[in-house]
Amino acid sequence: MKDNIMKEFMLLIRNGIDHQAAWPPEQHQQFLNKCKVYISNLTKNGNLISAQPLVREGKIISCSNNTWEEIPFNESKEVIVGYYHILAKNMEEAISIAKENPEFEYGTTARIEIRPIKMKEENTGFVYPNK
Repeated sequence: MKDNIMKEFMLLIRNGIDHQAAWPPEQHQQFLNKCKVYISNLTKNGNLISAQPLVREGKIISCSNNTWEEIPFNESKEVIVGYYHILAKNMEEAISIAKENPEFEYGTTARIEIRPIKMKEENTGFVYPNK
């Protein structure tokens, strides 16, 4: 019997921190309209769990030997600008869903990181909460 269980994936949308800075308002609206259609299609097909854009500012914190460090996260000029938490049968379907994202139509710096979400620890059987 074939496994039809949907798996969870995170699509992390990466782009230049200022990739929309030169866009005229009409282009920004066109992009948002395409995003609405993309989100609507994912919802209609039962693939979307959640999606949100991220503000292009923040901090990265780290700790080593009880010493905390706080640095800006955008030093590389590429940032995660948003995410889509989706359901897909497998990695190939998740990739296919990611390829339809409007980010690729509106620029040359977009990249999408596609990551399966770990639902449980195989060694211990610990199941991560999902709500």
